[in-house]
Amino acid sequence: MSADEADALEAFERLGLTSYEAKVFIGLHRIGSGTARDVARVVDVPRSQVYGVAESLGERGLLEVQQSNPIRYRPVSVDEAREILRDRFEAEQERAFEYVEDVVEEPTVEEELEDIWTVRGSGRVEDRIVDLVANAEDRVVFVVRLPELLTEEIGAALEERAASGVDAFAVSSTVPVRDRLEQLADVAVFSPPTHRRDDERSGRIVIADDDAILLSVVDDDGSETAIWSAGSLFASVLIQLIEAGEETPFGSA
Repeated sequence: MSADEADALEAFERLGLTSYEAKVFIGLHRIGSGTARDVARVVDVPRSQVYGVAESLGERGLLEVQQSNPIRYRPVSVDEAREILRDRFEAEQERAFEYVEDVVEEPTVEEELEDIWTVRGSGRVEDRIVDLVANAEDRVVFVVRLPELLTEEIGAALEERAASGVDAFAVSSTVPVRDRLEQLADVAVFSPPTHRRDDERSGRIVIADDDAILLSVVDDDGSETAIWSAGSLFASVLIQLIEAGEETPFGSA
């Protein structure tokens, strides 16, 4: 068996045919038409199995049966077979995703109770931060240490919230970062408490209102991982723990 034929067989299997069905279908196209004996001579399928496989292919509409003695088989054209398999694939795809859509529209109790989410990769963490900032209604606090983690998108989101009347605060222990933060319109900028300035692992922190929070850490290889929660008891309690004992002008009332 050539590499091309092996690839074709695997492709047919991914389209829903069994290995024997794919072999018989290809074999029939090779000889044009024939009996079970003829097919067994050109493909690696036992003659006794050809009958059942041919019947299955017939039910799929991929071959025609001549009621002679012995029975002869003829495959449909390549274009017709392609159309049949395409329609079948699309129908199965539609059936599968209709079910997924139903699941999304009717979440289970376990999904509704999920409080804490994990996000990996700086790009995805940034997307979540922008989303949390954009949805803040009363106040938003953004804490960042590394210059590369203060992006234009986050800065724009902070400015937009500040312009809409939300109390926007930014905190950094790094002077260049504070300088950039101070360029954001209507965003109040602060240094962290002294005992927090030696931190070398934190990435970004976001507190939105009193019930949404994101915390990220940066690994030695520069990768960023965050946990976040919104509208949950976990988020509210964690915010209170972070702000407890801190004399910050942006603490919750």
